[in-house]
Amino acid sequence: MSPDSPAAPITSTLGRMCAASTPEEAMKELILSHLVSTRARSAATATTYDWWIATSHAVRDTIYERFIATKATHKAKNVRRVYYLSLEYLMGRLFESNLLAAGLYETARSALGQLGVNFDEVRETELDMGLGNGGLGRLAACFMDSLSTMDYPALGYGIYYEFGLFKQEFVNGSQVEHPDRWRIFGDPWEVLRAEYTQRVPLYGRVENVFDDRGNYRPRWVDTKTILGVPHDVPVAGYGTNTVNLLRLWASKATDDFDLAAFNSGGYVEAVRDKSVGESISKVLYPNDKTENGKELRLVQQYFFVACSLRDIIRRHFRKPDNTWANFADKVAVQLNDTHPALAITELMRILIDEENMGRDATWEIITRTFAYTNHTLLPEALEKWGVPLFERVLPRHLQIIYEINARLMQAIEAKWPGDNEKKRVCSLIEENGQKMVRMANLAVVGSHAVNGVAELHTELLKKHLFPEFDALFPGKFQNKTNGITPRRWLLQSNPRLAALITRTLHHHRWPRELDELRGLERMADDAAFQQEFMAIKRANKVDLAAVVKAECGLEVSPDALFDVQIKRLHEYKRQHLNLLHILTLYRRLLQNPSLDVVPRVFIFAAKAAPGYDLAKNIIRAINLVGAKINQDQRLGGKLKVAFLPNYRVSLAEKIIPAADLSEQISTAGKEASGTGNMKLALNGALTIGTLDGANVEIKEEVGDDNIFIFGMTVDEVEALRARGYDPQAVYRADEELKAVVDWLGSDFFSPGEHEAFGATHHSLLGGDPFMVLADYRAYCDCQARVDAAYRDRVRWARMAILNTARVGKFSSDRTIRDYADQIWNLPRVAVEG
Repeated sequence: MSPDSPAAPITSTLGRMCAASTPEEAMKELILSHLVSTRARSAATATTYDWWIATSHAVRDTIYERFIATKATHKAKNVRRVYYLSLEYLMGRLFESNLLAAGLYETARSALGQLGVNFDEVRETELDMGLGNGGLGRLAACFMDSLSTMDYPALGYGIYYEFGLFKQEFVNGSQVEHPDRWRIFGDPWEVLRAEYTQRVPLYGRVENVFDDRGNYRPRWVDTKTILGVPHDVPVAGYGTNTVNLLRLWASKATDDFDLAAFNSGGYVEAVRDKSVGESISKVLYPNDKTENGKELRLVQQYFFVACSLRDIIRRHFRKPDNTWANFADKVAVQLNDTHPALAITELMRILIDEENMGRDATWEIITRTFAYTNHTLLPEALEKWGVPLFERVLPRHLQIIYEINARLMQAIEAKWPGDNEKKRVCSLIEENGQKMVRMANLAVVGSHAVNGVAELHTELLKKHLFPEFDALFPGKFQNKTNGITPRRWLLQSNPRLAALITRTLHHHRWPRELDELRGLERMADDAAFQQEFMAIKRANKVDLAAVVKAECGLEVSPDALFDVQIKRLHEYKRQHLNLLHILTLYRRLLQNPSLDVVPRVFIFAAKAAPGYDLAKNIIRAINLVGAKINQDQRLGGKLKVAFLPNYRVSLAEKIIPAADLSEQISTAGKEASGTGNMKLALNGALTIGTLDGANVEIKEEVGDDNIFIFGMTVDEVEALRARGYDPQAVYRADEELKAVVDWLGSDFFSPGEHEAFGATHHSLLGGDPFMVLADYRAYCDCQARVDAAYRDRVRWARMAILNTARVGKFSSDRTIRDYADQIWNLPRVAVEG
């Protein structure tokens, strides 16, 4: 396969150089030129890092020229644009994806080869961008890719974190967090745009004043000011000339250095303001278990939306014909979760306090401009801020929230006269004990559209989380099932399978039109195709086995079933249910060494939030149980457990193509959607899962015979909870379950440390909030069906092929098209080459 084939025409510096030479020779000249001009190196002295920088800059030339053309086209046409506000963008590495988008992948690989440079070593030099944590950030990254690929005018806004979430290490099985210094080697893709620096006010007080007409005009005064400095990262479309931007804000203090304090000997005091100012964009998700942590997160969120809105307004008024009257016609703002919800109050503050606009006109602009994506069904995950904290940090915005709330209460009274319970539930202020500002309620009220991210999730939003709002605002709630970009998650991460697909379909359209994979269905029963498909899977497993050996020191067989669970570590995702099954198999094999089971390698990768003690305890339990199993010679290698540290996009790109079984085992009704399930199915892994999130839709697409579904449905979970769930009764009624839970609670896996897994053990027997024990038996029985299916190599190959063939629906291109048509009213704008 030639990944360069479908890309847009090369009209850049490289293209002009090609007039006198081959593309490879032109690329070599550009790389060597940048080696000198950018790195001050000769080919003889260049390191792998130097080659990465030089090659990146050579590719960047093409992308920047396409960006300039995109900007000119959008400006000339005064386009409507979507502005995507997200606190996370889990971009991964950009080197390979930019090569593919620019149509230069094979050219660069060949050019480096001719220069005697190993392309794969150059690619591995790049660090993952530390701008996100889990599915929320990866979804945002996929969306930015699709927006550019489909020629939609768009700009993403986020924070330019100095450190990512954290770099994860395991010490005696426990998660240890280290700073993620992802920017230590610099970023060859970004452009600093200091000329667009924004000033952000914080703290202070509200002064009650009246204007010369007797109108109340509150003023926010005595504020502290932080600067937001933008760094632009281009996001190039695949097979098109469109290049959109991701604009990331770095915080800076207004006064970096107090010379008087320094001269008087106060060296620390001299840079105090600088340190405080820069702390805002220092770390992704500071630990909010402390009051200082909570304050920093609130400041982060306001800093990000204040900078972004000022920039959006500046861009709008660059065009002389643009006014506030057509602002909502030209600007669509999507709030990715509740983190950017403060944008609603900030725009209202600007319009009322600075533009002297009336309340009704202001509210019309706001509700026409904003839309909100909800990503959780867990009430405890919906952001709330204590009113005292909010008032200290953003006193004027708290006043505005009370104004919005008063308008909301009037609407509720008009629809449900005298119904104080409806008012209590819908209020933007929660008053159970400490007063809290409910950010999800603010996002719902201030947006013209609210969407869930899977069909089941959206129905549960309307039924359980926001039923009153659904009744109050008919038609506001809609579904937009998540998607993934096939460029990153198949073309780039699984080149062997991508090449087979291209040869089989006889075209290069599928990375932009994923429904074309349906053409593989006719090959599902073809013996030769099955063999080639499974040979590719095995080759990918060989590659992953090398990663497991390097990271964990563990030898695993590529002929074993690779059973994979990769996702954020959280109780509701139920990694501990997977652990109970591992313990069950281990115990069965110890009691019956001749037991015939398919050899398995259980592969985990996940980070737990620094303050989430139970999740960290589950990680330790998996690691120590795995260590015991891996050293037990009695098993004859039938079971292995590998927990790969520091889960990130580039690691996922190695795991997903090699997976045989995809664990999607959350409690029904708790996972909003999931996108790992989509990536794994696209790469030919079979799903074992509950009817939760997008698993429901994956089942509809691939067919009942090509997925392993187990466990309680949402209705059954609700009914059991209503009856009164007693995990102790389930535990006592199942002898095998009782044995493995007791085993986990002993010190067998942690000699001399009797309470090593006490938190996990207590969670299971002391309430089991996510009903792990209730689904245990169904899960083990379903795993037995997996074992039987894997033995039938022809059946398994057919199932895997049909998974790849039938998940075209889950392209993020389809998701973005739905957003553009049904929420943003956003036309495509082609950029000429």
